[in-house]
Amino acid sequence: QVQLVESGGGLVQAGGSLRLSCAASGSIRSINAMRWYRQAPGKQRELVADITSGGSTDYVDSVKGRFTISRDNAKNTGYLQMNSLKPEDTATYYCNAVITTTSRNWNTYWGQGTQVTVSS
Repeated sequence: QVQLVESGGGLVQAGGSLRLSCAASGSIRSINAMRWYRQAPGKQRELVADITSGGSTDYVDSVKGRFTISRDNAKNTGYLQMNSLKPEDTATYYCNAVITTTSRNWNTYWGQGTQVTVSS
């Protein structure tokens, strides 16, 4: 059994910063890609950032230069540093990871989501 648990969301004023964490636990052999998605009310879930096992990163245009995705493989944890936050960043943020288990099966797992609210 594998679990992803996000933390670090909250309420922040525009221009502020938050750091989200995504801790993976369970029968993990390796974590491949890690991704952060977000979903605002009434909108579709969108991919915000992703990082490969080798550390290559990619971002949606709207967050480039403001958000940084990273990972600590030793801790099975991913991070999303969010700076210069804007009200339009308000959403529930979800961690997603492609994980190979100790039984050598791989699957995509989701966290429960953490709310980020940016006030103007």
